Amino acid sequence: MDVGHVLLLVAAGLAAGVVNAVAGGGSLITFPSLLGAGLPSVDANVTNSVSVFPGYVSSVAGSRADLAGQGRRLAAIVPTSVVGAVAGCALLLGTPARAFEVIVPFLVLGAAATLAFQDRLRALVGHRSADRRGALQVVVFVGAVYGGYFGAALGVMYVAALALVLDETLNRINALKNALSACVGLVTVVVFAFFAPIHWGAVLVVAPATVVGGYVGARVARRLPGRVLKGLIVTFGVTIGMVLLWRAFA
Repeated sequence: MDVGHVLLLVAAGLAAGVVNAVAGGGSLITFPSLLGAGLPSVDANVTNSVSVFPGYVSSVAGSRADLAGQGRRLAAIVPTSVVGAVAGCALLLGTPARAFEVIVPFLVLGAAATLAFQDRLRALVGHRSADRRGALQVVVFVGAVYGGYFGAALGVMYVAALALVLDETLNRINALKNALSACVGLVTVVVFAFFAPIHWGAVLVVAPATVVGGYVGARVARRLPGRVLKGLIVTFGVTIGMVLLWRAFA
């Protein structure tokens, strides 16, 4: 990598860390940047997954106040996220990507729509969190499979689905999303380190930048009113979905 590539990846890492903490979808910044630095697509995908993981960890640190009191819930869903992430990694390494590339844009747009119309959907399906434990496990598992496979907009999808099945403020749900994203990210790091072509030089450039961006983004997210945070996440989710749709059918 030349100096221009290094500067590109540092800027992308900072921006992705902030976006992941506030809304999710930062991988759509770092992944194209890695392609621009000359990495093949599969190499860029797995390198990207490893690179953004430290940013997820710093997002958890930045949102730890909103994770208070959620320890029991995390203990119940972390094993599910681990299993789902392993399954997603296996899909990436063992199957062609085309079918999933076609489905992903609609999943992302659906997630954004779910969050946008969250209150109306709650009124239709009812909302008693004690009755939603099974739904929570399903949401966590499906999101983890997606995160292990590609991961872009995982945060958007998690926030949308978690907001539907949990009776919590959006800030606390956003913090839970950060913790689940970090869990999925850890699994991808372990699996890809053994079985995938990671470019460690690029990781060493992008990862520290995502740490700084993730911490700053989490602190910013905590100060935003719930309605503003929801608007940002929905807007970013729709944007990501349209970008992925264009990439899938262009």
